[in-house]
Amino acid sequence: MNAPIMVLNTNAERDQGKRAQFGNIAAAKAVADIVRTTLGPRSMLKMILDPMGGIVMTNDGNAILREIDVNHPAAKSMIELSRTQDEEVGDGTTSVIILAGEMLQVAEPFLEKKMHPRTIVSAYNRALIDAEEIMKSIAISLDTSDKEAMLGMIRSTIGTKFMSSYGDLICNLALEAVLIVKEDITVDADESKASSLAVADIDAYAQDRGHITMDTKRFARVERIPGGQMSDSYVLDGVIINKDVLHPKMRRHITNPRVICLDIPMEYNKGESQTNIEISKEADFEAYLELEEQYIKRFCASLIKLKPDVVVTEKGCSDLAQHYLMKAGVTVLRRMRKTDNARLARCSGATIGHRVELLTDKDVGTKCGEYLVKQIANETFSFFHKCREPKACSIVLRGGSKDVLQEMDRNLQDAMCVTRNILLNPKVLPGGGATEMELSVRLSENADAIDGVMAYPYRAVADALEIIPRTLIQNCGQQPIKVLTELRAKHALKGGKGAHFGVDGKEGGIVDMNEYGVWEPFVVKLQTIKTAIESASMLLRIDDVVSGLRNRDE
Repeated sequence: MNAPIMVLNTNAERDQGKRAQFGNIAAAKAVADIVRTTLGPRSMLKMILDPMGGIVMTNDGNAILREIDVNHPAAKSMIELSRTQDEEVGDGTTSVIILAGEMLQVAEPFLEKKMHPRTIVSAYNRALIDAEEIMKSIAISLDTSDKEAMLGMIRSTIGTKFMSSYGDLICNLALEAVLIVKEDITVDADESKASSLAVADIDAYAQDRGHITMDTKRFARVERIPGGQMSDSYVLDGVIINKDVLHPKMRRHITNPRVICLDIPMEYNKGESQTNIEISKEADFEAYLELEEQYIKRFCASLIKLKPDVVVTEKGCSDLAQHYLMKAGVTVLRRMRKTDNARLARCSGATIGHRVELLTDKDVGTKCGEYLVKQIANETFSFFHKCREPKACSIVLRGGSKDVLQEMDRNLQDAMCVTRNILLNPKVLPGGGATEMELSVRLSENADAIDGVMAYPYRAVADALEIIPRTLIQNCGQQPIKVLTELRAKHALKGGKGAHFGVDGKEGGIVDMNEYGVWEPFVVKLQTIKTAIESASMLLRIDDVVSGLRNRDE
């Protein structure tokens, strides 16, 4: 008999077939168990030491998993899920990991009975399509112009976080910030195209023409300043920058300032390549220096001609330029971040300039109401605020320590994402595990109508969805079997009468979400279930794991 031929590197570890599938399921369960206790209002916090020696204290699923270093490829894939969820919708990062872990766990018995993974995946995909239809049927619309309804919605999202004990503080900050950043963009109608559309397409076309953009990442900056009370946090209708004026004689308080934003250096440009200058007499050197001075003088004259009060640049500013501008009564800030400069331009109505000689009066920002330099907690900040129609804002967070501020920031980001989701798609679903329980009961009923072996994994999806209400009950310290049985009975009522019954996350009892007032955005819930089922399907189809890493000693 011929000797076996080794194709792979001998150092490569390889898991095949059943071993690879069960290894992936075990890894996914291990990751889900890490964050299981952080679900719901009675959740526990995790304390993680990051590689730099800093401490992270949080119950945000994405923040926890981001700090954890894992080797198993399936576990890495699970961690990637929470990051995707955070970037897409900003909430539900813990739920998606727990659900995905459970989806894989319920598939384990079928793999042991030698059911083909394709059959399981087909059943999962069919269940996902049906689940989406059921969610659409129980979703209700929210009036986005009703501030109380919006705050209630954000409050139920923040209810599971560290900041829930501080009432409406974060909710008001998030709603105010998102409404400032919100921008309606309308596109000119193409009449010829509109006239040729069928009646059914006209509504869709009208929606496409005007859409809303809310870029909270770029235009709502959070400034964390240690010290003070948490209640001192507020949304500034403008921009706050951690900078002081360049010269002590420059003005520190200006009402209705004219602002110019630049992204070029306010100093003499050095040659890009090596420059050689031959000087034969002393006067030549003076003439060369004078050329530099003349350039700066022309540069400043072009700026002063526009009568600015504040000039802001992303690059440096020479002493000579400072001198000329200070004499003209102009305040200068230098080395601004690009993002800060973009936000200031949006708030003040200025255009970021690249060549001073081409700037016109139209490019000067005049929408800012006040410029003020103020000291907060031993740091100097420049405020451009009281802006008319600000399209960007700064959120000032105050708190006792850096850890508290970081957790406040994380909670605020989640709240802003949820607010944005609701404004973009104002449909909501009942929270507290009510949606998952309703899906579970309805999918179990649908499973009876499916022929063949596919019915079993289809019903397993229904069982897996119960993990969310079960985890909520466990985190409250109640008896899961007793409460889940009662909840299942409520949801089994005919005519969808029990569809809004869920778990009270604080006491562990059963409540009607219409009265209790815990709602979740439709977008978040749909994304959670989609991501969990799709990732479970992907991991189930893996039958060979090759770790081709070489030994580190080599």
